[in-house]
Amino acid sequence: MLFLIIAGCEVGFWLFLFAGLATRYLARRRGLGAALLLCVPLTDLALLIATVVDLRRGATAGFPHGLAAAYLGFSVAFGHGMIRWADERFAHRFAGGPPPSKPPRYGRARARHEWREFGKAVIAWAISCALLLAAIALVGDADRTAALSGWLGRLTVILGIWALWPITYTIWPAKPKKT
Repeated sequence: MLFLIIAGCEVGFWLFLFAGLATRYLARRRGLGAALLLCVPLTDLALLIATVVDLRRGATAGFPHGLAAAYLGFSVAFGHGMIRWADERFAHRFAGGPPPSKPPRYGRARARHEWREFGKAVIAWAISCALLLAAIALVGDADRTAALSGWLGRLTVILGIWALWPITYTIWPAKPKKT
């Protein structure tokens, strides 16, 4: 059941985002568009509530509970940037806005960009781990939360792999291809 709620929250995220942007730029109703965009984080709140309720009712924490914590952490850390990314493109396509900005491709600017993205990943990791630890404490039964403990290691491995990008761009900065 929690998998369906996670999927529903992801769909809700994109529906509220699209509805907010369409209302803002196509219907030219900025206030209503802003209100719809404010509903985007409510999908995260709904997932958090559903997960807590499920655990409080005595469910044994499993893969979906860990996935919910990871989803929430990454949504909080990267959600605003995703909304800004979509807004730039929507404004350009439908409202004559300036072309969307692109990340730098070369040199130190690219390395800085990768470190900023890694910083967001660290925030996502920290939020996800905090949620996992809170769920473990909430349940208070190691047998029922063993799957959540496994997620702590999984997320740490993912963060370690993610660190390779900024490290490599720092040590070996990308250079324009010579033609």
